[in-house]
Amino acid sequence: MGHHQLDSLDEQILRLIAGNARIPFLEVARACNVSGAAIHQRIQKLVNLGILKGSEFIIDPGKIGYETCAYVGLFLKNPERSDEVIEGLKGIPEVVECHVTTGQYDLFTKIYARNNYHLMSIIHDKLQPLGLSRSETIISFRETIKRQMPIERLSDDDDDDELDDESMDNVDENLD
Repeated sequence: MGHHQLDSLDEQILRLIAGNARIPFLEVARACNVSGAAIHQRIQKLVNLGILKGSEFIIDPGKIGYETCAYVGLFLKNPERSDEVIEGLKGIPEVVECHVTTGQYDLFTKIYARNNYHLMSIIHDKLQPLGLSRSETIISFRETIKRQMPIERLSDDDDDDELDDESMDNVDENLD
């Protein structure tokens, strides 16, 4: 899983679209002092490289009735069957993330449930049959930080122009 070399234009584009995925490409082009076609080409390149993984609308789980967010560490009876367990987890819509981690858990999941009773039912009726020896649950009271990775100076192009504060202010004014 290597990383890709980005130049300063790529970084400028990423900063702008990470801040607002719906920003028009022409606004990005103006802020970066390049053509709209150049922005389209760069965005496509970033998608093809797997750096950008699409754009999406984010659903607020609480607004649609999923009031409990929990992180559940899974201990498997047979850790060598983790691939099968992961496939089973993919069939449980309330499981929104699953990570293979170091430490005490074989798998670490993020689950949304309507309430604590629903969470208990997901753990007992859907997770346990997958082959767990046990699980540990941490309930999140609220999310306080959620953000994209910062796009800091990653390129070696010290001669390229960077997006300055004035350009960012112009983009912010145009978005208002």
